[in-house]
Amino acid sequence: CIRVVDPLEKETLQAICLGDGEAPLSVACCSFHDRKGESFVLVGVAENLKLGERGGAGSIHTYSVVAGKLVLQHKTPVDGVPRVMCAFQGRVLVGCGAALRIYDLGKKKLLRKCENKHFPSMIVTINTQGERIFVGDVAESISYVKYNKTTNSLVIFADDSHPRWITGAHPLDYDTVAAADKFGNVFVCRLPNEVADDIGDDPAGAGNFDHKNLNGAPFKVEEVVQFHVGETVTGLTRATLTPGGADSIVYWTLYGGVGALQPFVSREDVDFFTHLEMHLRGAAGAREPKKAGKDVAYDHPSICGRDQLAFRSSYFPVKDVIDGDLCETFTQLDAAQQKEIADELDRTAGEVAKKLEDMRNRL
Repeated sequence: CIRVVDPLEKETLQAICLGDGEAPLSVACCSFHDRKGESFVLVGVAENLKLGERGGAGSIHTYSVVAGKLVLQHKTPVDGVPRVMCAFQGRVLVGCGAALRIYDLGKKKLLRKCENKHFPSMIVTINTQGERIFVGDVAESISYVKYNKTTNSLVIFADDSHPRWITGAHPLDYDTVAAADKFGNVFVCRLPNEVADDIGDDPAGAGNFDHKNLNGAPFKVEEVVQFHVGETVTGLTRATLTPGGADSIVYWTLYGGVGALQPFVSREDVDFFTHLEMHLRGAAGAREPKKAGKDVAYDHPSICGRDQLAFRSSYFPVKDVIDGDLCETFTQLDAAQQKEIADELDRTAGEVAKKLEDMRNRL
């Protein structure tokens, strides 16, 4: 069933029932360059899809928006299940299995303009930033794609060297993507500066990058951020949670948790929270084992039940992320331990607590 809902009144405006064996898996709002001023809603529908099955057949239903209602224009059968779609330069990008396609609007169906079938497994996310396309594979992380207008082709020019089971992705800028995988890792990958310059100087629009290098793209991205959440992350996006606040990476998990990664704005804050996290890991005695008869006890056991650094590095070493949950445990320590840690930071315990509160309010 396809449902149009009014978010303010919380009521259903229109419900469109699909046929037997049809299930909508993706939706995209887009406008086509031949029909400027009109809005269209495209719905990717799978036909007779079984649980755990990657292959199959499907169709793309094209609806026009008229007076707040959806009007069916036509249905386009496709070989593969359209699991993800995204608007792109007056056309639409569709991920069908391991193929990435560009469709344009036709009178009786959508018209396939170009296609790339060289993705490893199955496309699960598509994002765009300008002329650059970021494609997430179900088991092979993020691929950077460029559309070559001269040859009307989609070229994979960079990918990740680590296999990751992508569940969500969102571009941060023209060269950087934040993504998450099903094992609970959130990471940010970036195209190296020299590679970005090479692509920008290429007059043919990535025309020199058609060759394959060790069954992968000729260039590899760099991972600039790595953090293990501990739960299966089902999606993430960039959002501002308060009016006038800074952008943050907000993610949500399978167990209903919502978390945020907030960028630092000054080097002073980076140094402060890095040292605070280091002391709370045990350097100042907060997590060190204490002799209690025959047993070994802890004044304040780790919040994750094991070494914090090892937990946050369960799959990949944690990189350039401060554990906010660990820093928040500072106020739970006794006064003597708070004073000892604050003295190491050349602050008072009250100033450290105020710094934590300011960081929380900034979100």
